[in-house]
Amino acid sequence: MSTRIPLFGIISILMFCMNFYGFGQNLVVNPSFEKYRDCPVKLGNLEKDVIDWNIPTLGSTDYFNGCSIVMGTPENFNGKQPANFGVGYVGFYMYAPNDYREYIQARLSSTLKRGERYTISFYVSLAERSDFAVKEFGIRFTEFPVAVQTSKVLSGLHFSKMQGEISEELEISYTKYYSDEIKWVKLSTEFEASGTENYLTIGNFKNNKRTQKYQTKRKITKGSYYYLDMVSVSKVNAKPQNSEVTVLKEYELDSVHIFKDVYFNSNTSKIRGNHQQEMESLLSYLKKNSNINIEIFGHTDSIGSDSFNKRLSIRRAEEVVTYLTKNGIQNNRITKQGFGSSKPISTNETEAGRFLNRRVEFILSKAN
Repeated sequence: MSTRIPLFGIISILMFCMNFYGFGQNLVVNPSFEKYRDCPVKLGNLEKDVIDWNIPTLGSTDYFNGCSIVMGTPENFNGKQPANFGVGYVGFYMYAPNDYREYIQARLSSTLKRGERYTISFYVSLAERSDFAVKEFGIRFTEFPVAVQTSKVLSGLHFSKMQGEISEELEISYTKYYSDEIKWVKLSTEFEASGTENYLTIGNFKNNKRTQKYQTKRKITKGSYYYLDMVSVSKVNAKPQNSEVTVLKEYELDSVHIFKDVYFNSNTSKIRGNHQQEMESLLSYLKKNSNINIEIFGHTDSIGSDSFNKRLSIRRAEEVVTYLTKNGIQNNRITKQGFGSSKPISTNETEAGRFLNRRVEFILSKAN
């Protein structure tokens, strides 16, 4: 089947073609799961859907992408979570009854160099329907690909029987548990390469008894399910890579677009995070298409009075207006409006739903 890069994911290509926020030369191919063969339509199909990633066991790791309704982002069967980079991410069980486990595996673009120090990092977010949060994420590097016929824990015994060199298990473990259901949490660690590392596997390599966990809910899934995005392996202190090749995103005119990476904390108009790639893409589009005008709409959740939320939603829209005008877009091409909490796209009964409702939208149209 031929490789297909959808228009929906072009913004993500832009991210990798431009200076990429200090990730340096990332040796993980397709690090944020934006390139795929088919838009996901069912559970456990990561290996067939996603390019350059596979499942090393019989576990059924999932792939989510904004192109899909059934396996979409930000909303899917295990909760609501906007992608941290682009519109795709994966989901897998780090803990489940009877030692069931799911993993992801990728081949690196080149073998790591012996004696060099590398940083591995990725972003995780606990799915809302998880009963447990875990404290440790495990990482294994191998010379040859892992392929074990088990749906349970990949143990040290399994690795001892594999061909080629196998790294010691790396663990990312902090004093806190990774229990945030709203934010993405960046995990990272450094290590020295042995010079045989070709493949990377991420998951929980401990059985249930040894897994450090705590209960967050009562008997929803009896498991710990995490979303994962943007995996990076790069040399320590490597300089960021630059390229003059850029891909300009196209937009459908006269349709509502939601900024998928522009969100707000409650009762504030300050944009969360530092990865507003869609704003940069929109700016490039408006600069190239001087005959296009933009309407910007701010929204809030239902917390607070109608009058307060109306004012807050206008300020959120103004945040985007300010960004565009400071970067060269004329005021006469821009209009703004605030709707307060009157147009929710998710429930206001949960914090995750309210998080999605605190957003900014826009419509592009040809100037009269």
